[in-house]
Amino acid sequence: MYLEFRHLRTIRAIHQAGSLARAADILHITQSALSHQIKGLEDQVGMELFHRRTKPMKLSPAGLKLLRLAEQILPEVSRLEEEFRSLKSGRSGRLHIAIECHACFDWLFPVLDKLRQAWPEVDLDIRQRLAFDALEALRREEVDFVISSDPVALPGIAFSPLFDYEPRFVAASNHRLAKHDYIEAEDFEEEMLLTYPVDRSKTDVFTGLLTPERVEPRAVRQVEMTEVILMLVAAGRGVAVMPDWVLRNVEDNPDYVTRSLTEKGLSKRMFAATREEDTIMPYIAHMIRLCRSEPVKLQRA
Repeated sequence: MYLEFRHLRTIRAIHQAGSLARAADILHITQSALSHQIKGLEDQVGMELFHRRTKPMKLSPAGLKLLRLAEQILPEVSRLEEEFRSLKSGRSGRLHIAIECHACFDWLFPVLDKLRQAWPEVDLDIRQRLAFDALEALRREEVDFVISSDPVALPGIAFSPLFDYEPRFVAASNHRLAKHDYIEAEDFEEEMLLTYPVDRSKTDVFTGLLTPERVEPRAVRQVEMTEVILMLVAAGRGVAVMPDWVLRNVEDNPDYVTRSLTEKGLSKRMFAATREEDTIMPYIAHMIRLCRSEPVKLQRA
């Protein structure tokens, strides 16, 4: 038996209308076309689907079975059609995010809250377990948006610049380096350096200062949380280099000192990586705009 969605819609319409004439109006077809469609369906089934002599028309036992099928399938079809319309219009979709920057959570959550309000039908998620393989996960379509400060040339991947930031040194206020106007690479040789648990190739203080100068800290300790890093710094258990927006809350705290790296200071740029064909999708374009504006608010706070 070959069934089409129109057959199920016909069964449901006749059941609801009780006559061919009213069902034809509901379906926006002629009564003769509807009669022809029913006959063709009954020929397939091999039995009558309606009791035609009753008023209103009633379904036969075979017709009732098709009605139950229609009531199961047609609502699902309607929901799927609406999802397709939303996808086509850009109102809905998926935005799964991977972050190569632990400190970005400070500004990312306000961004996602605004995006959620503007695009309630978009499926938002942060895929933390993919952070160490974020760009490859983007290419495999496991995530849709990667926040990174290390753009690389990858086929099919677009890097959109977001904002510039300064990686800054932070230490306890009574630390020996507190007297320095700025911090040089060699100043780290006697220090315990506290960093996030990421590879050196993605750590600002190494890529921007220590590795080019071939300087190695006395020791490196990896710490998951920003708050814990700052707590250890205040206790004199080490020093750290963190983005300027993270240190905005400790600039006036007497427990800390912050300094630029080198006399001129370091400057880094944050990027959003997306698949090239996705960059123009409305909610992804909006996400990029928010990622450009919200962190700057924190930098200026």
